[in-house]
Amino acid sequence: MKLLRFVLRLSLVLPLIVFGLFCVGLVYPLLRPAARAWLNRGWSRCLMAACGLRVTSKGQPRLKGPVLLVANHVSWIDIFVLNSARATSFVAKSEIRAWPVIGWLVAGAGTLFIERGQRHAVHAMGESMQTRFKQGDAVGLFPEGTTTEGFALLPFHASLFEPARAAAVEIQPVALRFLQHGERSGYAAFVGEESLVANLWRVLGVTGLAVEVVFLPPLEARHPDGSLPTRLELSHQARDAILGVL
Repeated sequence: MKLLRFVLRLSLVLPLIVFGLFCVGLVYPLLRPAARAWLNRGWSRCLMAACGLRVTSKGQPRLKGPVLLVANHVSWIDIFVLNSARATSFVAKSEIRAWPVIGWLVAGAGTLFIERGQRHAVHAMGESMQTRFKQGDAVGLFPEGTTTEGFALLPFHASLFEPARAAAVEIQPVALRFLQHGERSGYAAFVGEESLVANLWRVLGVTGLAVEVVFLPPLEARHPDGSLPTRLELSHQARDAILGVL
């Protein structure tokens, strides 16, 4: 049955991927930002449904205006789950650009790639994030810097909180809770040395997978005395908020 489910879902996913690549290469350049965002959301929702993943949400996502969405990181799925709520430009490690198919799709959808280990990478990324904020866009950040099974949080890297802080942009923590048959599960996690193909085999061949997206209240922009929080304080606040619902 697992093989049959995998084949059936793959037969739905592949045409979606072809359509997505077509849109990224030929359609997106002709569309206005609002139309691209609408297409991005709809395509992401269809992809999650084709993968057999049920997505539910709690809380109030910021659907208009610039915002930094800060989430825990479990899988390649995370990007498309959040995009199904609002089209988002994600900060991602440059290695993802080289992933077959998924790398091309996320690059075409506006992902911001950071060259880790490069001296000026954080500064350059900050400028790119500021540009997106000025356009009224949502930027997504996985500040753990890697994936986990989704039950705990690694320390957050605070440096990329600075562009939002400097621009007085809202920072909204988001918790991603993966489940299988209604129970918390790390089954879909893309961790360690597992290949993308192996993870796809597991995800497309199983039943009962779901992800609950919890949109938490945005962080306070100022302290009670009116002073601005530091980027380290903001990263701690975001981490505490997400950890509280994981």
